[in-house]
Amino acid sequence: CKTTEDFNALSNDFQRIADKEKGKWQPSYYAAFSQIQKGRILMRENKVTELDAVADQAQKFVDLAEEADKNNSEIYLLQKMIYSLKMMVNPMERYMTFGAKAEETLKKAEQLNPQNPRVTLIKAEDVYFTPEQFGGSKKKGLELFKESLEKFNSFKPKTALDPNWGKSEAEYFIGLEEKK
Repeated sequence: CKTTEDFNALSNDFQRIADKEKGKWQPSYYAAFSQIQKGRILMRENKVTELDAVADQAQKFVDLAEEADKNNSEIYLLQKMIYSLKMMVNPMERYMTFGAKAEETLKKAEQLNPQNPRVTLIKAEDVYFTPEQFGGSKKKGLELFKESLEKFNSFKPKTALDPNWGKSEAEYFIGLEEKK
């Protein structure tokens, strides 16, 4: 998928699968993840006013995934990403609420599975893209990207349907630094 329309169609496909596969968390997870990816494109295009609606749609799918599997690191990670999308609509106004919720759910995702490479990847993104005056650091972010890549290299999903995304993103950011 490359466009918001692509991700929307993919989300709809996963929603149809979720309707048939009751009790499985993965279809709803991927429907939510597709919406989050759509939101990330909107952020890059500076269309932040559209993020609330996308985050709300993703939330519906995360809620369904959580109904099927209560204490799942992967689902908590998506919840964190949803809170981050909501925060990005207006970071100065929303950091205290959605920023705090995002940090809390990221910690929960890490507690549930400290070896989840995607948790470390998302932490790396947060640190890398946060301005230094607010506690961010490109150098620390890069260290976390490297740590996530180490975890990816030893990570094995429980099933073929479980999430396995993110390694290429870690490699991309590490590659950027190595080109300098």
